Amino acid sequence: MDNIRRIYQYIKPYRRRFLLATICMILHAFLTVFFVRVFQELLETIISDISVEEGGLVTLSIIAAGLILIYFFKGIIYYGQKYLSKYVSHKVMRDLRNDLYTHLQNLSLSFYNASKTGEIISRVTNDVKVLEDALVKGTVSLIYETLTVFGGFIYLFYLNYRLTIFLLIIFPLIILIVVILNRKIRNKSREVQMKIADVSDILQETLAAIRGVKSFGREEHEQERFSEENQANFEATVKNSQYKAALSPLVEFSSALGFTLVLWFGGLEVMRGTMRPAELIAFFTMLITLSSPLRSVAKINATIQTALAAADRVFETLDRSQIIESPAEAVELEEIRGRVTFDNVSFAYDEESVLSEINLDVRPGEAVALVGPSGAGKSTLVDLIPRFYDPTEGRIMIDSQDVRNIKLNSLRRQIGIVPQETILFSGTIQDNIAYGNLEAGEGDIRAAARVSNSHEFIQEFPEGYQTKIGERGVGLSGGQQQRIAIARAVLKDPAILIFDEATSSLDARSEKLVQEALKNLMEARTTFIIAHRLSTVINADRIIVLQQGRIVETGNHEALINQEGIYSRLFRRQLTEDILESGT
Repeated sequence: MDNIRRIYQYIKPYRRRFLLATICMILHAFLTVFFVRVFQELLETIISDISVEEGGLVTLSIIAAGLILIYFFKGIIYYGQKYLSKYVSHKVMRDLRNDLYTHLQNLSLSFYNASKTGEIISRVTNDVKVLEDALVKGTVSLIYETLTVFGGFIYLFYLNYRLTIFLLIIFPLIILIVVILNRKIRNKSREVQMKIADVSDILQETLAAIRGVKSFGREEHEQERFSEENQANFEATVKNSQYKAALSPLVEFSSALGFTLVLWFGGLEVMRGTMRPAELIAFFTMLITLSSPLRSVAKINATIQTALAAADRVFETLDRSQIIESPAEAVELEEIRGRVTFDNVSFAYDEESVLSEINLDVRPGEAVALVGPSGAGKSTLVDLIPRFYDPTEGRIMIDSQDVRNIKLNSLRRQIGIVPQETILFSGTIQDNIAYGNLEAGEGDIRAAARVSNSHEFIQEFPEGYQTKIGERGVGLSGGQQQRIAIARAVLKDPAILIFDEATSSLDARSEKLVQEALKNLMEARTTFIIAHRLSTVINADRIIVLQQGRIVETGNHEALINQEGIYSRLFRRQLTEDILESGT
């Protein structure tokens, strides 16, 4: 019921149109019942002894014209009902999908680390679509069909209350069947939606990593993995379809049983003279008219149960509380000097400690390198600066201002990040550079490209800056992608820079070009460098060595080499590996 109330909150802004749709439903249901009443008059006129000369033709013609008018107005009202209900449902789903996407954008990286991309996509697309279908075909239709059934039974009571009471005796059986099967349908629908998410997840993973799948020759393995999940989805879907398929015939059989008994009992009433033949025909016509709404109610309930299962998943995502937010009194960060201070900072993923008691003061314009073995916490440490996560203890300050008291957009506007895995979007090269500053002009974009050593290779393309690239930068080399990412950071003009293993996957020539671009970008900016190749951090103002989430060594390259500690051992080992590689 809570989810139904929440869906109603989305309908509320459009309640006038929804009310008009409901009025159309009431009128349509009334005309459906009224048609049978006029049809009864038609039968009475035909069966009666009135002749053409006595006005029978005029009466018959008026009644026939009345039936045509009823259908004409029913058509207009049906159009209004359908259009208005679809308008409301489309608006509601648009708003819900916007809220869902906005909420996903605001969730911290912790949520994404623990969630499958395919499942998230399934909730935004498939589950919301299921809800939309249910709102149009379910809730709206349920109101109309219920009104029709309610009005029809009132008319049946008017025709013959004994027959109607007799009919209602079998109703508990139909309701029991619907309740039992609906419960099964809802549970199975939730399972089906989970299986669809699993299939989507495997599809997304393998398509994103298709190069790796092919390089390892794992096509058959991935086909088997996909086939297993697809089979599980098939089994759940078939079971759900089985329940849905059983619902309608069971309801129809119960209805047919009721109709037959009513016809027998009504025939007996006619034989006894307590009911006119035209009344029995009208009664049975009304029953036939109501059979369609009754079947629809059964099917609609199945649709609504499926939708409620989808609603559970959608609102479960909306209720996730892993949100990075700024307090109401947060300040706007204008121009800054770029001093970054870690004050006794600790951080844990689900109670698993990653960083412990980090104390670090980085001066404006200083270049600090973070080194250490894999899993030491280097990337997590820099992820705390733009508040991708919040520390579990301690605080991080920029120019003596706690980052949690700074407006989030304002904070991130001052920070430029060049990650190891470059994030480019399908579109033109110019669009990708402009992502750093959407208000930048063409001249600014070209200037940023020159600083990042991108301008020359961009000009070599036939369409230059208007060259279209594929998703994730398909069509560019790794070095070209990184230089586009650097150009984007240049255009953003941040006071603080973060390079997270920005050259680790490049060849020597590309690395040299990227290093030159990074050097151009680092001028007069506070810079954090995470580097796999220690040779790239030799010129850093300060090198911070992390191990098991703690700072264990600090100093410049020469001082740390002389300490004969962890950094010295890592550097010499890597130097030996480079010599051996160059000699092979």
